[in-house]
Formats: sequence, structure tokens, C-alpha cells
Amino acid sequence: MALNVADLVEHAADTVPDRVALICGDRRSTYAQLEERANRLAHHLQNRGIGKGSHVGLYGRNSVELVEAMLAVYKLRAVAINVNYRYTKNELQYLFTESDIVALVHEECYTSVVAEVEAPRLEHTVVIGGDYEAALAEASPERDFGPRSGDDIYILYTGGTTGMPKGVMWRHEDVWRTLGGGIDFVTGEWINDEWQQANAGKAYGLVRMCLPPLIHGAAQWAMLGALFSCGTAVLVPKFDPAEVWRVIEREKVNILSIVGDAMGRPLIEEFQRGQYDASSLGVINSSAALFSHTVKEQYHELLPHVTLLESIGASETGSTGIGAVSKEIGKTDGTRVTLNADTIVIDDDNQKIEPKPGVVGRLARGGNIPLGYYKDPEKTARMFVEVDGKRYTVPGDYARFEEDGTITLLGRGNTCVNTGGEKVFPEEVEAALKSHPDVFDALVIGVPDDTLGQRVGALVQPRPGAAPTLSELDEHVREVIAGYKVPRSLWLVDEISRTPSGKPDYQWAHRYVEEQDHAHQPV
Repeated sequence: MALNVADLVEHAADTVPDRVALICGDRRSTYAQLEERANRLAHHLQNRGIGKGSHVGLYGRNSVELVEAMLAVYKLRAVAINVNYRYTKNELQYLFTESDIVALVHEECYTSVVAEVEAPRLEHTVVIGGDYEAALAEASPERDFGPRSGDDIYILYTGGTTGMPKGVMWRHEDVWRTLGGGIDFVTGEWINDEWQQANAGKAYGLVRMCLPPLIHGAAQWAMLGALFSCGTAVLVPKFDPAEVWRVIEREKVNILSIVGDAMGRPLIEEFQRGQYDASSLGVINSSAALFSHTVKEQYHELLPHVTLLESIGASETGSTGIGAVSKEIGKTDGTRVTLNADTIVIDDDNQKIEPKPGVVGRLARGGNIPLGYYKDPEKTARMFVEVDGKRYTVPGDYARFEEDGTITLLGRGNTCVNTGGEKVFPEEVEAALKSHPDVFDALVIGVPDDTLGQRVGALVQPRPGAAPTLSELDEHVREVIAGYKVPRSLWLVDEISRTPSGKPDYQWAHRYVEEQDHAHQPV
């Protein structure tokens, strides 16, 4: 039984060849068309020496061609390397060199910057919008690549908000088991075989819309999960709230995947302003970033027929928990989920913590987990620990046990603010700030302080025409969080910088604060 990404998509293509597999902008592709074009590109790459274990960079925004390229690489048992399309020349230089790419499929608009980058092993490029169609036209459409394995390698480059990107290495079977539908996300039970997923989805053909870019792991697996289950995956070339609702209405989208408030807030506010039919929507799933109280309330009020889900995880763990958002939510409730069967909470000595209300610890996931970081045994050793004789991955997420047995995600330890010995998790403060009517978005960081070591600093994006003061925000957030968590410094900004996937850009925030005239900041 070969539990491999390419095999799983091919099973769906054989099951429902005439069904629409992929929609992006004005492009539509059936399973048969997606299969044929991916085969052609795979043969083109194969003829240039690409094969098992070769690293191929994929550099572009969401498109049908980018998905074809991803599948073509996996058909050859090669490894797709996701390239952040917002990277500068120096960042690309690092990634191309670090990841050992030997081929690159990229959008034509990035040709000039690619030409400036020295990649020591890069030997072949295919340009989407350039020679891409010619490459496909000259190659065979046949599926004749030989057997594959669940041991084939999948790599996801992650990071960039707090450091340089690092490649997380998975076996195909492991990442499918934790992110691609090879496991029941609620019960933790494995599905019987790789055909079960395709056959189960044959009758339903759900339409799933994935808003983040495919450089993001959650986006890749939302898209692949739709294909594995014979559904239709809908992508957007760029995030435009009004266009998203038009596409949902036109394509009768059933499941919408977003990333926290960065997408959730502008979407629901556009829905409130416009006239859109969202009757086809059954589920909205937010992952990888904060989904704040005020935004949850808006969704419950305006889309009462939709089930809101929050899921947590990381590139190093896959899914660690999922939960439905209750209508009875408190103002300080962050992401609150039920842990899956393979996830535990451990203390700083890597000992398992018993689930008692109020206890805080680090999330750790066992079972189907990554092999480690590509070419970095030191980081791998720090990321993986042994608890009671079992190997776990510990990405640094802190969580608190609640009385009902769920956990509340507090945030990453590496972004935690230590103020006078007290730990403050930015996500909790950001949620409190965004509950103020004049605040559209917020990002919280630690600012150096001679007395406290660090003080809580907030960068706030006001709503148009608003200019909340530090004293106004201070009074508001003290009603929902403890005094030591309240921001002592405030910067009003035109826009909060986030990564293309919607995650907060902490590097940008620290640079912004350092570049300001501190004498004029309210402290």
C-alpha cells in the first residue's frame, strides 16, 4: 500500500476523471486535465534529469500551474520546495542554496530576481507564463513513472517571522496521516487504506475554498485534502474579500479555510456591507493564527448556519487539535480546542502534565511526526524530545487546561513577553485590543525596559478615521486581562504587516519600533 501524495491524487483522477478538480481565478481544470498536464510536466523534468530525491523549487502565487508543478514533482518521487514569493534577493539566495534545489518552476514576473540569485546546484528552470506551455506540449501525457513509497520525502520550509526559514522533513505517509485526511481528526483513528478517502468523497464532491497562498503548509494540505477526497479545490490568486464572497456564491463553496483575523475580519466585514449568498457554506475553519472573540461573534451573528472550527498545529507537528467555536464565548477566550489522541502537554523538564484546570505547559505531538529539519541536526535535537519512551515534537506552543477538558492555545514561547518575571502571550493581548471598536488589527511584542526587562508594546492599526489613545486602550483591556499584560507602549500604524499566510510578522514589528523616535512614544 503506497501512501504517497501522487498516488492519492491519481486515485481520485481515476475515480472521477470528469469532475472539476481545481478552480483558480478564471481557470478550471478537471481531474483528467490536471492529471495529463502534471504527467507532461513530470516527463519534461524527468528528461532533464529530475528524479527520486531531487529538490525542485516552486516559486509563484496561487495558480493551476503551481498545483500541476507540485503534483509533477511528487510523481517523480522528487521533493517540492516551497518558495515565499515575497522574499528579497538575499532571502532567495539563502533558500535556494540551503534547500539544494536543482530545478525551479517560477512565475514569469520573478524572472529578473531569479537571474540575480546564485544557486550553486540550480540547472534548469521552467517559467509559468514563459516556456511552461511549450515544455508541456513536447512531453508525454502518459502515467508511466513506476511505483512510489509512503517513505518518499515531503519538505515544507517554514519560518521567516522570527528567523531564517528551515525545512521540515516528513515521510509522505506521516504527513498524510496528520494533515491530509489519513486519520479522523476527532477520534484519531486511521482510515483503512488510501482508496477509502477517494471512494468516500466520490458521492459528495465537496467544494473547498482555500484562501492562504500555497507557500503555506495549511494551504497545501487543504488543497490536497480536497483532491484526495474527489472534491473541488478553489484557490484565489490574491486575497480580495469582495471577490472571495463572489466566488463562494458562484462556485457554491461548502468549506472555507482561512488564517485567523487577518483574513476572517475583512471577510466578515465585507459580508456585512455587501449582498452575498453564502447559503452553500457549511464550515469555516481557521488555523495557524488567532481568531479573536469579536470576529467569532460577528460570524455567529451574520452566518448562524455555518459551523466555525478552530484548529491548531505547526509545520513541525501537523494537526494537534480541533474544536468548534461555541456561541457562548468569553472575551478572553483564545483558540480553544480538544487535543487529538497523539498530543500531550509537558512541563519544562519534558514530563507529561496531568490535565488540571489552569495548568500551563507546552504542546507535544507523538505518532506520525516529522523526521527532522533538513541539514540541521542541532535544531532537530532541540525540537524532538522523548517522553515516557516515546518520541515527540515540541514546536514551542504553550497551552492552558480548561475545566471542560479542552485547552486554550496561549502562543509561542519565542514570542512570549517576559515583563518583571511574568509571562505574557501576545495573542491574548492582541485579542483584548481587537475587541475595542476603534481597533482593526494589532500586534504585540516585548520592548526593552530598564526596570522590567521587557514591557508589553502594541502596534495598532486603527479603523479608518479613528485614533485610539493609550489611555483609552488601557482602560478597555484592563476589563478583560490582568494589569501586568496591559500594553505600556503604543504605536499607531497604517497597516499591520503580516506574512502572505496571514501570520504576524514579528521581525517587521521589531524593526518598526527600533526605527521610531522613542522620545515621542507614549510610555
